[in-house]
Amino acid sequence: TQLIRRNDELALLYEKIKIQQSTLNKGEVQYRQRLEDIGILKLEIKKLRREKAMLSRTEANAGELRRELYHCQHALLEERTRCKALEEELENPMNIHRWRKLQGANPSTFEMILKTRMLQRRLIQKSEEVVEKELLIQEKEKLFIELKQILARQPGPEVHDKMLEYRLSLKQKTKRLQALTAEFNMLEVQNHDYQDQIARLSNEMQELKKQYFAKKQREQQQRGRERAMCQTVFPPIGQSQQSVEAPQFTGGGFSKKPPRGKAAA
Repeated sequence: TQLIRRNDELALLYEKIKIQQSTLNKGEVQYRQRLEDIGILKLEIKKLRREKAMLSRTEANAGELRRELYHCQHALLEERTRCKALEEELENPMNIHRWRKLQGANPSTFEMILKTRMLQRRLIQKSEEVVEKELLIQEKEKLFIELKQILARQPGPEVHDKMLEYRLSLKQKTKRLQALTAEFNMLEVQNHDYQDQIARLSNEMQELKKQYFAKKQREQQQRGRERAMCQTVFPPIGQSQQSVEAPQFTGGGFSKKPPRGKAAA
C-alpha cells in the first residue's frame, strides 16, 4: 500500500511537473515576444530622438530664418510696389506727347563720349545688380519654400501625444516583463524543488523496493525451511503406505507372509 501510495504521489508530481513545464514554455515564448517588442520600441525611441535633435537644431536657427524671411518679404514687397508703380506710369503717362524741354547748352563731343561711357558703365553695373537681385530673389524664394516645408514638418501636439502613449506603453510592458521575470524565477525555484522531491522519492522508492525484495526473499527462504522440516518430521502418506505394503524378506530373500492361495485352501 505504501508503494502504491508513493506511485500515486509520483504520478501526481509528474503531472504537476508537466503543467509547470508547459507554463514555463509559455512564459519563455511571451518573454521572447516582450523582448522583440522592447527592441522595436527602442528603435522607435532612437528614431524619435534623432528627429527631436534635428528639430532642436532647426529650432535654434528658426529666429534668424524668420528675421531673414521677414526682410526678404519686405524687400520683395518694395520691389513689387516699384514695379507696379512703373507699370502704372507706363500705362498712364503724365506727358502724353512724350516730350520735354531741355535746359542747358549742347555738350561738346568729348563730354558726350565721356557721358556715354559713364552711362554704359552705369548700365552694365545696373544690369549686373539686376541679375544679382534676381538671383537673390530666387534664393530667397527657395529658402522661403524650404522654411514653409520645415515649419509644416515641425511636430505638433499629435507627436507629443504619441510620445506620451509610447512612454505609458513602455512602462506597462516593463512592469509586465518584471512580473514575468519574477514568475519565471519562482517557477524555476519550484522546478528545482520538484526535481529534488522526485530524486528523493525515487531514492525512497528504490529503498522500498530493496526492502520489499529482501523481505520476499526472506519469506521464501523461511517457507522453504519450514517445508523441509515438515517433510523430515511428517513423511508423505503415500510413502508410509508403500513401506507398510511392501513385502518383507529375510536374509535368504524369502517372504515371511504365507502365499494367499494356500492360506485360502
